Amino acid sequence: MINIAVLGYGTVGSGVVEVITTNKESIAKRIGDDINIKYVLDLREFPNSPIENILVHDFDTIVNDEEVDIVVEAMGGTNPAYSFAKASLEHGKSYCTSNKELVAKYGPELLKLSEKMNKNFLFEASVGGGIPIIRPLNQSLTADEIMEITGILNGTTNYIMTKMSKEGLDFDTVLKEAQELGYAERNPEADVEGYDACRKIAILTSLAYGQHVDYEDIYTEGITKITDIDFKYAAKLGKVIKLFGKSRRAGDKFFAMVAPFMIDDNNPLYSVNGVLNGILVKGNVLGDVMFYGSGAGKLPTASAVVSDVVDAAKHKNTHIMQIWSSKKLELSDIADAKSRFFVRISGSADMKMEEIADHFGDVKPVSVDGVTGEFAFVTQVMSEAEFEKAAEATEGIITRIRME
Repeated sequence: MINIAVLGYGTVGSGVVEVITTNKESIAKRIGDDINIKYVLDLREFPNSPIENILVHDFDTIVNDEEVDIVVEAMGGTNPAYSFAKASLEHGKSYCTSNKELVAKYGPELLKLSEKMNKNFLFEASVGGGIPIIRPLNQSLTADEIMEITGILNGTTNYIMTKMSKEGLDFDTVLKEAQELGYAERNPEADVEGYDACRKIAILTSLAYGQHVDYEDIYTEGITKITDIDFKYAAKLGKVIKLFGKSRRAGDKFFAMVAPFMIDDNNPLYSVNGVLNGILVKGNVLGDVMFYGSGAGKLPTASAVVSDVVDAAKHKNTHIMQIWSSKKLELSDIADAKSRFFVRISGSADMKMEEIADHFGDVKPVSVDGVTGEFAFVTQVMSEAEFEKAAEATEGIITRIRME
């Protein structure tokens, strides 16, 4: 029998208990042994619940119990998750987590410790919820050099932008609706400012290139400045706007960013709508591979966590190799990254196109019926630094969005 302990009985933790209870027989067949939830740790009481008799409030009860083989953490944040993870591994227990903050900050250290202890630190659910992406990067795509990763990594922002695009609603209206539906937190900053996606692309980039990417080094731009007017222009251009986490290898340079992008239907991520996530991985041999599905939610995320539990149980006394060195991967200056830009500017095209052409070179003007006092244009491919220089010399720019 494989004994596990679940840390946190919130949305994901209760989902883990539900998945294991519901699929107990099929999980046992895959492992070749039964899974037993011996403890659930939480500060709260849950009278008359399925976990009432296994609920504990002291982590020491779990870490000092030699019968516990695997610790499952679904709490979030780094404190006390980091100390719990470290203590679990040091006491010879594998650790499975959905905690992206923990993985993004301490991933290399905890992987090294798990290797030393011949146990496993697994985190499939930390990126993409129920979408399998960590394991494919570690096991299925190892024959390829990863050249690029582009992902819609946050279901909340994708829901907001899908509603704005399809229904013409403004940001504040859709955000309020997302909060009422439980898709967005009362304080939505981590989602709408791009911080959640930033940590996730840092994890994926670290695994793709084998060195640690500090999420604080990644240029991050959220969706709070995107308006319903931007979506009208996007529709005129046959495009949609998505918040992307992106990383790319160009020779010996590595770039990473989180920002809104305009894309057309040639991009496989064009049709990833609502709370769904999509991750596009480009290999130098295989080409494009797409991962698509539920990026959040109780049962999809819990399913990914339990897949790690199964893996840890099947490798009870074997460390699963994951290449993620503590050596820092130095990201290139975002000023050197290149793209086209969609730019909104106040005034009339007749009056300003000559000035714009002087600063930006050859551009394509865009106008939308019903939008007055401004117009837009699309630049040729240029670097971020070249764009900033041109923008500083041009009066009246309202906003800009990168384009693929």
